[in-house]
Amino acid sequence: MKHDVIEKASGLLGVLIAVTVSIGGIAEIVPLMMSGPVVEAAPGIEPYGPLQLHGRDIYIREGCYNCHSQMVRPFRAETERYGHYSLAGESVYDRPFQFGSKRTGPDLARVGGRYPDEWHRVHLLNPRDLVPESNMPGYPWLANRGIDAEVVKNKLNALRALGDPYSDDDVESTASAIEGKTELDALIAYLQGLGTTVGRTN
Repeated sequence: MKHDVIEKASGLLGVLIAVTVSIGGIAEIVPLMMSGPVVEAAPGIEPYGPLQLHGRDIYIREGCYNCHSQMVRPFRAETERYGHYSLAGESVYDRPFQFGSKRTGPDLARVGGRYPDEWHRVHLLNPRDLVPESNMPGYPWLANRGIDAEVVKNKLNALRALGDPYSDDDVESTASAIEGKTELDALIAYLQGLGTTVGRTN
């Protein structure tokens, strides 16, 4: 079949494009779905606890991913600055994952444990108290917002239905895990867990 015939028949061209893209997509996606390192949790990776899980949702709600990626690429310049490059198995419980490529601020894939909780608290309330040149906004309202245990419990149940290995005890202990905590506490708990199970180079 000559190209000019295909290019003049827009309907046929559209069908052939769809078929080609479908075949290419299947060839790329299906092998990844069967690959253990991609679909299985890396050593030490467990589902988020109730407080961390809620903190992750706050991180997404407040748009933190717009300025911070969570993907250290396997290049020397990145691993020397941020630590071990990111592994697919680290993100098996992330829906959606926070890889990204936008870095107005630093990558946060390995930020867990680098600073004490109080540093994060001050930084989130007013970043310029710690980093005078920062253009990051403050999030003081998070310190005044409580957490609804039923909302978090429903999240755990929904993720369990999707295959995350939460037990009945995990779900039932939600209220005690978040009792007296604020949204700021939850966000800090999430940040403090990032990358702590993978070795660092610095």
